[in-house]
Amino acid sequence: MSSNISAFLDAASTALGKEWVDQRPETIKRYGEHTLPGAERPPAAVLFPESTQQVQNIVRAANQHGVQLYPISTGNNIGLGSRAPVRPGQVIVDLGYRMNRILEVNEETCFAEVQPGVSFQMLHDELVRRGDKLMVSATSGPPHGGILGNAMDRGAGYGPYFDHFGMLCGMEVVLGNGDIVRTGDGSLEGDNLVNWHVSKYSFGPALDGLFAQSNFGIVTRAAIWLMPRPPAARSFHFVFPDDDDIGEIIDLCRPMKLSNFVPTLFRISNDLYAMAPEDQNWEYLQGSKLAFSLEGRKALQQKHGLGAWQVSGMFYGASDAAIEPSIQRVKAHFERSGKARYVSHDEALGIPALNIAVDAMSGRPSANELGMLQWRPGSGNSWFLPGTPMVGRQALELDRLGREIYARHGMDYIIMHVASARFTRGLHVLVWNKDDADENARADACYKELAHEFAKRGVGVGRAPADYHELHMGMLMPSLQKAFGEIKNALDPNGVIAQGKYGIYGAGEPAEAR
Repeated sequence: MSSNISAFLDAASTALGKEWVDQRPETIKRYGEHTLPGAERPPAAVLFPESTQQVQNIVRAANQHGVQLYPISTGNNIGLGSRAPVRPGQVIVDLGYRMNRILEVNEETCFAEVQPGVSFQMLHDELVRRGDKLMVSATSGPPHGGILGNAMDRGAGYGPYFDHFGMLCGMEVVLGNGDIVRTGDGSLEGDNLVNWHVSKYSFGPALDGLFAQSNFGIVTRAAIWLMPRPPAARSFHFVFPDDDDIGEIIDLCRPMKLSNFVPTLFRISNDLYAMAPEDQNWEYLQGSKLAFSLEGRKALQQKHGLGAWQVSGMFYGASDAAIEPSIQRVKAHFERSGKARYVSHDEALGIPALNIAVDAMSGRPSANELGMLQWRPGSGNSWFLPGTPMVGRQALELDRLGREIYARHGMDYIIMHVASARFTRGLHVLVWNKDDADENARADACYKELAHEFAKRGVGVGRAPADYHELHMGMLMPSLQKAFGEIKNALDPNGVIAQGKYGIYGAGEPAEAR
């Protein structure tokens, strides 16, 4: 790669303009940084295209000169790799810096066509400017995270439109061989593509899923479906006192979602997940190398007026009065446990940990939850993202397992379940001091043990930090790994796009290079 990089960057300068090809040391350092245990992964250069055609020119030049690219949207994938390439020396294609336009907002069929640089905050602000009649499904992560980047990594929100990839419709993609394809009815000739962003399935195979969590192509625009903003929205919250209550909580949530009586996902956050954004680990600051103690957690719960678990959801309707019967029904359902303490919408607005849930389910981007990354100093952060069936006894078994593994490595158990009808995603957060070599190694060992032990119990992950893509791909059946490689060879025969991302390689990649 190094022998060809100069010729490639000359071609990129011709295609983009010299000012949009950056090799300054400070740029290389910034784009190579991340919060994971592994070493920094500096790119060879950073490119800033302005259009799909410029992306196509970059990909064609990469094929010609044998250079590997690493496309990003806004680079806010905190805890999963940030903006750093999956391996050092790849050339970052920063799609978000200049390709950041909202191309259309359709208020009749409720979608927005966006480029990769459009963030949740940008789209939210534009919808407010237009009268706040539509809402985007927000994450509780960085407001300036890219909508397309999040969707293509199968990230999610919390409201009825939580499935961000599922809410995409109609993509434009530059394949690894340099071809441009449009999925669905976007593949028809002409400019009057009336069905492209409203009909997910067209004639022939649906290719959209090939580009989620893969390295087969570069998505340069797509539409995201938007939810009409209802006249009223009211949240509900329940606080549970004990760690082992998670089993009963899951069993209580399941019928509410199987019937879709509760339209949002349930946010089920443990004490540290809820309260770490507003606090720091004082035991660690006093020299402790152990996981945060039970006594410390109880003191934190008392300080914030919360419990071992917080359960949040939301109803929408024509008015507060119209919603009230639903609130009373869910309140009666949860209070059957004898342990749940109800917190109303109005009370929750004054409790930061619960107000975060209100914002997320109301489609308002917020950075408040990111405060948990300062729970310990040193900027180390990764996410272990397994799931579990919505069965209380299985959730309790996995919760006890996770707590044991965290404690064994001196990590603080920070988790939120995002629960639907049959399945809940467990957002396990690791926060540590990356500047402490021993602590960094323990965080790495903790993640690997979690991955192996959960997999032994039939539980995989939905997303993974870049340091562990190979680990998780290696757990999948060989025939599936082979199929991924064959698709890579077909769509990106020279392996120029993010070789190694998600553990996917083309046939031309020598084993010693992995």
